Amino acid sequence: MGQGIWRSAPALVISALALFVALGGSVYAAKKAKIDGKAIRAKSIPGNRVKPRSIAANRLKPGVLKEARIAAPLTGADINELTLGQVPSAAHADTAGTAQSAVDAQTALNAVNAIDARTINGYGAGCQPSHLPFAGACWESSTSIAVTAPVAAAKCAARGGALPEALQLAAFAGEPGVILHGGGEWSSDIPVVSGSNVYAVVTVTPGSVVDKAVSSETRAYRCVIPLLS
Repeated sequence: MGQGIWRSAPALVISALALFVALGGSVYAAKKAKIDGKAIRAKSIPGNRVKPRSIAANRLKPGVLKEARIAAPLTGADINELTLGQVPSAAHADTAGTAQSAVDAQTALNAVNAIDARTINGYGAGCQPSHLPFAGACWESSTSIAVTAPVAAAKCAARGGALPEALQLAAFAGEPGVILHGGGEWSSDIPVVSGSNVYAVVTVTPGSVVDKAVSSETRAYRCVIPLLS
């Protein structure tokens, strides 16, 4: 019996050695061999077993990410502006801005000119319907009732104007449609002073006749109002 065991021992040893070699060779081959995509069965590897960023976007099937959703809207803080390309036609933005500024500047200038056409230093410029423009001012087209020279001067001052100068009043009388009062009108000229509150004031009558009257006498008058109102 002992001889039977001994006789079978070499065969057992050879079988064990062959098995060891076979197993060792498989392990060695597994370590050295490279596994490519053809060796992996489709859909056999779950997504959570893939290393992040190990698959390039151009290796993904078109449309595979169409159901992806962004958890929250992107804000400016999430975007690095340096990674963005130039916006189309952005190269002309500065030129367009300059052109728009030029248009705005002209518009602003026109607006100022339009205002200046109606105002001077912020005051309204123009004459009331009852006044006639003459010599850079607004002249009353009709006379007021006869009063003394001091009263006439005070009333014109209250209206924001003054009595006209004598020669200006004589020139105004030559304007179309202007007729001076027959008894003469007060001017602002005072040629003679003979005492306290006693002085002569130049008057102008139709035909541009220049005369004088004592300030205590009564004459008609018209006021000259500046264009500024």
